[in-house]
Amino acid sequence: MSRVNKIVFVVMLAIGCGIFAYESRSLNFNQLVGDVSRLKWGWLLVALACMLISWGFEAVVLRVFLKGRTEQFNVHNAVRIPLIEQLFNAITPFSTGGQPAQLVALMQSKVEAGQASSVLLMKFIVYQFMVLVNFLLSMIVGFSQVSKHFGTLSILISFGLIIHVVVLVALLLIMYYNRFTKQLVRLLLIPVGWFVSQKRVATWHALLLVKIDTFYAESLHLKREPVKLLKGCLLTLGQLGFYYSVPYFVLLALGAQNVNYLQVMVLHIMIVMIVSLFPIPGGSGGAEYSFKTLFATFSLSSSKLVLAMLLWRLFTYYLGMFMGILALAVKPKLTTKK
Repeated sequence: MSRVNKIVFVVMLAIGCGIFAYESRSLNFNQLVGDVSRLKWGWLLVALACMLISWGFEAVVLRVFLKGRTEQFNVHNAVRIPLIEQLFNAITPFSTGGQPAQLVALMQSKVEAGQASSVLLMKFIVYQFMVLVNFLLSMIVGFSQVSKHFGTLSILISFGLIIHVVVLVALLLIMYYNRFTKQLVRLLLIPVGWFVSQKRVATWHALLLVKIDTFYAESLHLKREPVKLLKGCLLTLGQLGFYYSVPYFVLLALGAQNVNYLQVMVLHIMIVMIVSLFPIPGGSGGAEYSFKTLFATFSLSSSKLVLAMLLWRLFTYYLGMFMGILALAVKPKLTTKK
């Protein structure tokens, strides 16, 4: 980790502590301590297991996509990658640091750079598609209730859907309509030239064309390997399913009554979509606000609601940061051919 990354890591921890302190300012301390003492630790272990299994599914996705491309990518190295991704997603705006961090980690595992970038691209496409599928299903099941009671959040959720649809459409255009996409990019850059120099526009245009050609070339692997693609989709669906289940078991650990698993999962999917809109690393502030707002419908006391928010963030955000630090400290295991 660079010095800047270390500073951001500490800052994000401080922000998290500040948010929890702010949310706890009006709580009865004795009641909060009592709620902690009454936690059902078995359900918390299940929540922890859900996160670990989710990362395990992601490691298997990498193994599936790398099968036949390299002989040195063992289970040990596969497990490191999702954890390193979690760390750098957590400390960069819009989770932009996860992809390059994974690329470096794969290269450290002696995966050739071209193969590594190809696999990560396949993984990214599959992940975005499955996130969108889950989100569309959650919109069908629960958006009417959210929009009825939480007008502002429903706007953010809708905006998040639009962004993800645009991203996926752009990826599909590059994959199947490469020439049309290049023409579209050229047209979209024309109004940009009204505000910046033509030299800069030309530089951006050339860079985008290179990115489009690279993406198109790598996407051909997806079309030629439908079995891997299907396996990747199913495994990613499992990965997301376990991740989205975490708050359900947190609520059970707090003794919440009559909690509907599907309802909790739908709300969590919507929270994740809202968090993706915030430029602050980890969506700090927005994540806590949306969780507290949406899960206030479960008739929890104010102290239990804040505790639920803290436990949820510990499992889904801070745990990944610390596990990523450990993964960085552990060197990849390299095999040598005899």
